[in-house]
Amino acid sequence: MSKHPLRDGIGLLRHPTGPLPRPTRRSLAFDAVLVLAFGVVILNWAVNQGADLVRGSNDGIAPLVRATETGSVIAAAALAVLAWAPLALRRRYPLTTLWIVTSAAVLTPHDARRLVFYACVVAAYSAAAYSPYRVATLASLPVLVLTVAGDTDGVMVSPSTPVPNQYVPLLILVPLLMATVGLRTWRLRADESRAKMSVLEREQAEELRRAAGRERARIARELHDVITHNVSMMVIQTGAARKVMDTAPDQARDALLAAEAGGRAALAELRHAIGLLTMDADDGADAAATADLAPQPGLDQLESLIARVRHTGVPVTLSVTDVPHDVPAGIGLAAYRVVQEALTNTVKHATGASATVTVTHEADHLRVEVADTGGSPSASAATGNGRGLIGLRERLAVYDGTLHTGRRLTGGYRVTALIPLETP
Repeated sequence: MSKHPLRDGIGLLRHPTGPLPRPTRRSLAFDAVLVLAFGVVILNWAVNQGADLVRGSNDGIAPLVRATETGSVIAAAALAVLAWAPLALRRRYPLTTLWIVTSAAVLTPHDARRLVFYACVVAAYSAAAYSPYRVATLASLPVLVLTVAGDTDGVMVSPSTPVPNQYVPLLILVPLLMATVGLRTWRLRADESRAKMSVLEREQAEELRRAAGRERARIARELHDVITHNVSMMVIQTGAARKVMDTAPDQARDALLAAEAGGRAALAELRHAIGLLTMDADDGADAAATADLAPQPGLDQLESLIARVRHTGVPVTLSVTDVPHDVPAGIGLAAYRVVQEALTNTVKHATGASATVTVTHEADHLRVEVADTGGSPSASAATGNGRGLIGLRERLAVYDGTLHTGRRLTGGYRVTALIPLETP
């Protein structure tokens, strides 16, 4: 239990349970017109009839002004203005408006309660609907109801009705307040639902952006792997053909044929990568065209890959041991890309080297190793930016695989990939 219940209670009254109201200019203009229209009617009634009721009463402000007719007119007009003028700001300051109108009701004699009754109804509704201080509002509304629900002739019903006059305000205010509180509760819940939907939509949009970023990275990896390898092979082969074109035309022709084969392979893989981006095409012709594309390369195409590298003059040895035939296509593609990137780096950074490619099925994972004997960098080595190995690590991470790279003690460079065959 709190040691300071009074201070905690006051703090609870001052604590808002929602945002402060921010009425629009149109709402404020509407309230001003409402106050002006009803205020003029009530003020006219106060001057012509309310003053007599004030002068003939014995409660409220009446004992102070009933001695003179002028004083009763001024008092009735002042009560009308005090009750109705604050309603112009009923949306911006609903609780303050309620307290001012309640004060006017306390000062109003029972016989002249019509001066403030309708203002009390509007103020009670406004406080229940707009005030963010829920505890203070719920504590203030009963005070207003009890103040207005006195024995009064100001709010008359038919003489034949069985309902006493003093209960008429209760029959009007209580259902109104209950309906208003229920409406506000529904509105707050609707606002919360809309806020949750907005958050969900933002999260979905952010997830779409992240997915688009991942897809762009995947496409970039594919294009890098396809273009870097094949174009590097073509550059080397065409360069060799240029050097021996005059002295050894047959060797130049073989080099150009190898470059042509590499170009065709690059086009095939590029066509497949582009086809992946249009697999959801609605056009039947496009769908048919994408259906004819060759599958992504895998372990069964390592021989063709290594053959193209051999045409550049790099001796490459391939060893495949105990590799199952049902290796998933994604893992097969990842292993193929590891070999492709490693041999591309050998061609670019180790001129004169020989390479060994070893693919082994060990326990529950696939081991891919590419090692070279070392050499001197070629002219195209300066164009590398290390993106290839980064892309390989990202690709292998999809299958919970790892990539290890480094120099060998005996000279050269080694790239080793471990890829689980059963991803978690």
